[in-house]
Amino acid sequence: MTGRLRFAHPEPEPARSRVWPVFIPFAGCPYRCVYCAQDKQTGQGDADLTDVLRNMEQDLDAALADGRGPYELAFYGGTFTALARAWQEKFLNVAGGYRELGLVTRVRCSTRPDCVEAEWLSALRDMGLDMVELGIQSFDDDALRKAGRGYDGDLARSACALVKATGLALGIQLLPGLPGDRPGVFRDDVHQAVLLAPETVRLYPCLVIRGTPLATLWGHGLFMPWTVDRAREELAAALPRLWEAGIRVIRLGLPPEGTLAEHILAGPWHPALGQSARSLALFEIVREKAAELDTPPALLEVPRRYQGELFGHGGDLVEKYAEIHLDKTLVRYVGDAYFTLSGR
Repeated sequence: MTGRLRFAHPEPEPARSRVWPVFIPFAGCPYRCVYCAQDKQTGQGDADLTDVLRNMEQDLDAALADGRGPYELAFYGGTFTALARAWQEKFLNVAGGYRELGLVTRVRCSTRPDCVEAEWLSALRDMGLDMVELGIQSFDDDALRKAGRGYDGDLARSACALVKATGLALGIQLLPGLPGDRPGVFRDDVHQAVLLAPETVRLYPCLVIRGTPLATLWGHGLFMPWTVDRAREELAAALPRLWEAGIRVIRLGLPPEGTLAEHILAGPWHPALGQSARSLALFEIVREKAAELDTPPALLEVPRRYQGELFGHGGDLVEKYAEIHLDKTLVRYVGDAYFTLSGR
């Protein structure tokens, strides 16, 4: 027991480089999964790779001329390693040219776990690829089967290990709340991700989007997505487990890009879902620390970088803090990197 606690937020330091996304919607994808709506998410239809490459070069040339950057170049929205190999080489060769000019410092791509193999990953690494983000979605066999992913949890785990064994950085994307979801599935997915020790994780709770097979299932009452409240609570519970393992969580929920918002029929989409989940995770950390005090809390000193998160989106955590005897009058924002919680 103690009357004063000093502690750091467990979240790893964010990456300093900015990401320059290059979208290749559906390109290389062997088929479309029941939930997939890359066209709605990116505002683009199937990718014309010639146009994508030309636009990428034009935009990077403009950034170079303006003195912007540097950037981490990221190929998203399709299955990069399933593109024709000549196209993979073209994209990486162009990226390499901008790396030599100092505009690009790192290159990453997203792909499926059933579209990677050791020899070609090594070749891509030698061509300048630095990181592979795998759209794992879940390690649960039933959820993967009902989502139409075409692989099982063993293959998902082996693909993660393969990426790391090839010397590439690993990113894992999880999509909780899929068909086949049951209590504990997402918690176990997070546990599996921690064991695989990726550099980054993205968490995208499953949404029902117009025009997808999942929308048909939902319309017939055969699929029930998570609520916003459940998504917030599940994400908030997952965050400290990932942070404490040194894993950066670089996205919580789908960003409101393209025409996505107007096509969402159901599911846990909210523009502040990420902030809300982070705030709830922070509250649980503070609550656990407050329980270690030998008296009720008298003062909570909070690093200013967390000022916008502490009391939640729109102050929705004010009452929760009051329950642990911390109201706004007992909070002070400081220029320190650490939280300090003092008892009375």
